[in-house]
Amino acid sequence: SPQVQPFLPQWLAEPRRVQKRIRENLCPVRDVPGIHPRLLRKLQMNGIDSFFPGAFPVLCFFLKGLKEFLQSGAVCFPCPPLCCEGLTGPLFWQVLLDRVVCHVRALVVLPTKELAQQVSKVFNVYTDGTGLKVVLITGQKSFAKEQEMLVQKKVTGYCSLADIVVATPGRLTDHINQTPGFSLTQLRFLIVDEADRMIDDMHQNCLNQIVRAAFQGENHSGPNKLFQRTKPGPLTAASSCSPQIPLQKLLFSATLTQDPEKLQQLDLFQPRLFTSVYSEKNRDGTETEQNTNNKYTLPEGLSQCYVPCDLNSKPLLLLYFMLKMKFTRVLCFTNSREASHRLFLLVQAFGGVTVAEFSSRLTPNERKRTMKEFEQGKIQLLISTDATARGIDVKGVNYVINYDAPQFIRTYIHRVGRTARAGEAGVAFSFVLRIQERRFLRMLRDAGIQDIQKHPVKGNSLKPLVQQYEGALCKLEKTVK
Repeated sequence: SPQVQPFLPQWLAEPRRVQKRIRENLCPVRDVPGIHPRLLRKLQMNGIDSFFPGAFPVLCFFLKGLKEFLQSGAVCFPCPPLCCEGLTGPLFWQVLLDRVVCHVRALVVLPTKELAQQVSKVFNVYTDGTGLKVVLITGQKSFAKEQEMLVQKKVTGYCSLADIVVATPGRLTDHINQTPGFSLTQLRFLIVDEADRMIDDMHQNCLNQIVRAAFQGENHSGPNKLFQRTKPGPLTAASSCSPQIPLQKLLFSATLTQDPEKLQQLDLFQPRLFTSVYSEKNRDGTETEQNTNNKYTLPEGLSQCYVPCDLNSKPLLLLYFMLKMKFTRVLCFTNSREASHRLFLLVQAFGGVTVAEFSSRLTPNERKRTMKEFEQGKIQLLISTDATARGIDVKGVNYVINYDAPQFIRTYIHRVGRTARAGEAGVAFSFVLRIQERRFLRMLRDAGIQDIQKHPVKGNSLKPLVQQYEGALCKLEKTVK
């Protein structure tokens, strides 16, 4: 019987498709209509002359909406949110550039401390010399210290010390509930990266608390009552006459859910979805889109392979790729912190490979140092949990190895997306137990991923490693004890 297709809202079923062939479709920065001259100079000073093809239409849409808002003087409707799959976020730097009073106008919520640090670092580069203040709240400093960075108490009351806040969900909700004077009532942009993960973690109620805090002034009275923001509702004559600051949500993910019930929790108003596709040139010079029905798109330069194996041969396979095939700059994923640690100790005991682990076992400073050494080429094999798979820009990854085959397609997409970034080439290998093979291939096929190659490794190729490997196992056993 034919497969039943789900009914999707129009914005999900008919997204705006953008080109994904990065090297062939770069868009000069100067061609973005409405971009601020100071921002243009700032980008060029930092060596950015072109945007990736995915970012260009998003920026054009964003800046066009900004222009209409400024010309109208007031917007009585919530601004359309942007939902982007695997694309760079719009630069709203110029929206805040001419602000007079410091308030939290932009809030960026990210699932991990490392990703938040990465984003905060970029914001600081572009706000340098503008007077805009960026504050990072992830729990790496004491709660009291973060409070001092966010607000200041004066005789007239509390004032904000942040224009842009970059935060992880748990620490953010703590400040919303426990920091006097921390206000989101002037919030203009809510940016949610790795949006699918945030939606899955809605039990933490983080996004609901943010929205409540953004509209909490609606029941207050006083001289500013006219300009207080109310939650969007039915359009009436009264609501049309009340000028108010719009709240625009911008969601980014490589694997945005297509479950309307989950997306409904985000309370989106007339959303726009931008997603990337391949195109192939025909003989007559025209282009034809490819993979338009795929649920997910992967980096253009990515090659995918899977290695059928049994449980006992997996460590030998990893050592074979590192020592015999001379793989370099390998990011290797396991499904748990314990598995990462044990594999790290085993490879270390075997010798011959510069190896490190990356998981929540390490302190933030240790993780930062490990990542830096990997990017410098001092570490050839980085064994990790999924902590690094989500959005972190790990530079120079030549190979991704799924030591433990991922159970879910979104996990697979995020892991293999750590290589072949920004138009470069990369290879992803997945070690798949023979009992898992059928399910693994069906998972990829259901997601529209069909170009994965089988890459068997003969047992004879592993034999030279066996004796030394058995010695490493004995060392590992003593270490564990």
